[in-house]
Amino acid sequence: MTKGEQTRREIVEKAAPLFNQKGFEGTSLADLMQATGLQKGGIYRHFSGKKELAAEAFNYAWEKAVRGRLDGVAEVPDCVNRLKKTIDNFVERRAGLVPGGCPLMNTAVEADDGNPVLRARARKALQGWTERLSGIASEGIEKQQIDRHISPLQLSQLIIGSLEGALLISRLQNDDAPLRAMRQHLDEYLEKSVRAKHEPKR
Repeated sequence: MTKGEQTRREIVEKAAPLFNQKGFEGTSLADLMQATGLQKGGIYRHFSGKKELAAEAFNYAWEKAVRGRLDGVAEVPDCVNRLKKTIDNFVERRAGLVPGGCPLMNTAVEADDGNPVLRARARKALQGWTERLSGIASEGIEKQQIDRHISPLQLSQLIIGSLEGALLISRLQNDDAPLRAMRQHLDEYLEKSVRAKHEPKR
């Protein structure tokens, strides 16, 4: 990694918490200068403008979130339990990520008001997360661990929507109880309605 690439990465790392907590519009150049210790020229020598920096900061924040949510998931052999592990990680592994909560939720809400660059990044992130969960579900159907009538896409959207909605309520109430209740509900749903029911051998 060249010195310029290292500086660019450091700027992104320091800018990511600002954008994730304050949003694109709420993050000023003065905020970025204070966080990075650089002047305007030092920052924009490495980026075409604030939009590019915000987009790269979102990617960085989202990659950290994904790493936390996928930690240990691949090692779980049963696909239903793999989905439950992903849900556990979403609930339990929020500490240590980029401050400000889920970057996907934060960016999607703000970008809806007219930032096409960030909106495109958020859509891509959502698509990637959906595909990962759908892939686990499809594998589970193949291995006869998940009911063959289940739609992998609909199941992944149900999980994501439920978790993000519960996270929003938990943040507004400053209480993890709604998020933990949703985890319990999803775990029960996966066991009762998603896991394949095998006929007893006669």
